[in-house]
Amino acid sequence: MPRKSQTGRASRFTRGSGVQKPTLTASSKPRVIKEAVGARKKVARAVAEPAKALNNASGNPLKAPSKPVANMTKKRTVPVDEETARPAKRSRPETPLNLSPTQKLDIYVFGQGGNGELGLGAKKVNNKSIKEILYPRLNTFLDASSVGVVQLAVGGMHCIALTHDQKLLTWGVNDGCALGRDTSWEAPTVEVDADSSDNDSEDDEDDDDSGMNPVESTPTALPAESFGSGVVFVQVVATNSASFALTENGNVWGWGSFRDSNGEFGFFKEDAMKPNKVGMNKTVHQKQPSLIPNLNKIKTLSAGGDHVLALDHSGKVWAWGVGEQSQLGFHIPHRLRYDYLIPSPVNLPKITTIAAGAYHSFAIDIKGRVWAWGLNNFGQAGVSNGAGEENALIRRPTIVKSLSAYAMKSIQGGTHHSIACATDGSTLVWGRCDDSQIGVEMGSLPNDDILFDSRGKPRILTKPAIVPGLHSTTVAAGIDNCIAVTTGGQAYSWGFSSGYRTGQGTENSVEKAKVIENSAVRGKPLSFGGCGGQFSVLAGPASS
Repeated sequence: MPRKSQTGRASRFTRGSGVQKPTLTASSKPRVIKEAVGARKKVARAVAEPAKALNNASGNPLKAPSKPVANMTKKRTVPVDEETARPAKRSRPETPLNLSPTQKLDIYVFGQGGNGELGLGAKKVNNKSIKEILYPRLNTFLDASSVGVVQLAVGGMHCIALTHDQKLLTWGVNDGCALGRDTSWEAPTVEVDADSSDNDSEDDEDDDDSGMNPVESTPTALPAESFGSGVVFVQVVATNSASFALTENGNVWGWGSFRDSNGEFGFFKEDAMKPNKVGMNKTVHQKQPSLIPNLNKIKTLSAGGDHVLALDHSGKVWAWGVGEQSQLGFHIPHRLRYDYLIPSPVNLPKITTIAAGAYHSFAIDIKGRVWAWGLNNFGQAGVSNGAGEENALIRRPTIVKSLSAYAMKSIQGGTHHSIACATDGSTLVWGRCDDSQIGVEMGSLPNDDILFDSRGKPRILTKPAIVPGLHSTTVAAGIDNCIAVTTGGQAYSWGFSSGYRTGQGTENSVEKAKVIENSAVRGKPLSFGGCGGQFSVLAGPASS
């Protein structure tokens, strides 16, 4: 009788291996058994081999069993040389989740630059001051042909830019390690003549040296080894003391520090909590770029004063940083406050757009509804409830009903006011209005939409108002000032102008929206505006 095949335990099969066939050797030829039933059973087990390979002891082939056997497809045997000659399958390159911008930009700066915020280096150019710029000036350190910035972000006192060849440039104040690189510098020793006047200073007209740290004030690339090979960046954002960069595959890198009402808060939870562990020192700065945990397949970022929002490709919003004013959209007990440093989801419907203000946040959902949360003491969140109260907070995302009549394109939050542009170009403003933050003649607005102070002066605009005649494509908000870039490529500014941050050549507040115009930007199409603490940045496509 045929020898019973012993297969043991079921073995794993690779794809395409088919059914494992028993091998019959000369010593295992089946014996002829007269019992028909038994022969049928045993022969059926051997049909995995071709019938012609089964011979009886006399060399004659066995008769096929009378009971039909299920058809089995025989796999063609491929010669070894043909198998090896077959080319290996090429794996398809992964399609990036996000695409990096390619348009090179001309960068214009103005305002206070005494700490290197303008990125103009440390020496005067053509005997022109680099500490205080009244009107837009082209930044030659960011030349489009030799450097090629394609996107940039403005923080409180520093900036970060992405170049066409994947460099990340930073400049400005490095407090909290916001620049992500070593900026150590020893100022040169200057011999002072005993007979020199007390009026001598670093601002002497004959002295080209500004006294600023050249390593901070000059745009400089972060070391490539900070990120490893193959990392492609698509977006950068900046808070007051930190910077973040989004990659094409949806990961987020960051460095710097977050600050709360008590000072430096931290960057990573495990480092900020070290004082609670015996023998360990607290680390509140992240000196070098590091991957941010919990974030995958991120589509875009938005940075506030000391918090960050991230929108992933599924429409979910993540938030982390400082949460004292409910700007993260969720509450954590004070004893667990360092959990705020871990990116966590915000309870919202599917979102398409995010925007972070200084202490408040916005999101636009797939139905076009605007949601807001965070500090609302000046009605900056667009919700009238609580406006005018010192510690008014919107603790959970709330629909901004006053914007329901508009199809919103983008929103930006300042410190106590906000600005937005609709898809039809309408430019809307609301919130604090006691120092020209709104850019609208207050007498033209309904009194019912305004809260007045004890002296009868307008203090808070509780409902969004349209800036007349201004059709914008992008907007920006600073501490108490705004910039709007129009569909025609011009930039308008208004608001508090100390340090010449409006680019209008004055330190007096600019009451109504006014075009920014001088020889540097006249006739140049602009596409970006950014507001820092006491300075501002404009950008537009570089001329070929």
